[in-house]
Amino acid sequence: MDESLKELGEHIAAALKGSVKAWSIPAGQLTIEVEAADILKVLRFLHDDPSCQFWSFIDICGVDYPQRKKRFDVVYHLLSPKQNQRIRVKVQADEQTMVPSCVELFPGANWFEREAYDLYGILFTGHPDLRRILTDYGFEGHPLRKDFPLTGFVEVRYDDEQKRVIYEPVRLPQEFRNFDFLSPWEGVEYVLPGDEKAKAP
Repeated sequence: MDESLKELGEHIAAALKGSVKAWSIPAGQLTIEVEAADILKVLRFLHDDPSCQFWSFIDICGVDYPQRKKRFDVVYHLLSPKQNQRIRVKVQADEQTMVPSCVELFPGANWFEREAYDLYGILFTGHPDLRRILTDYGFEGHPLRKDFPLTGFVEVRYDDEQKRVIYEPVRLPQEFRNFDFLSPWEGVEYVLPGDEKAKAP
């Protein structure tokens, strides 16, 4: 299987010279890396080329690497039922990079691009309806970014009396617990409640 993937990777890299930055076969799946500006050209080639025929769009997802200058990876997964092969296409982007939308080529990408925008803030140019899809009205921030705070300042709920969605300050009904982070094998220096009963007489 790896030999056929290697041949396919070489074929794609040769046909799209200048567009494919790198390709590899990690975990038995062909992965190519391309520039954001070239993504539509690459996807159209993968769709139309007789050696590829990646007609089946699986998904688009985002990955956040906040330490990088271009912090996001936009990852496309495609399937070729005719060739019985899968491919992964990666694009690097940041908060300002506009990634061309592939909805015209793969209509199923519509909601996946909206989800990547909603959860990561990845922008897709040419998308027919780029708006939030999972978070609520008025939500601020992008919750799958690594620097997104774990607790927010407001919570959203539906109020039966007012018959509408309302925003309230976050209430933490349980006090934060203090942990000593010691190894359970080393034990703690203080006596835990109940341990005094376990001591030999």
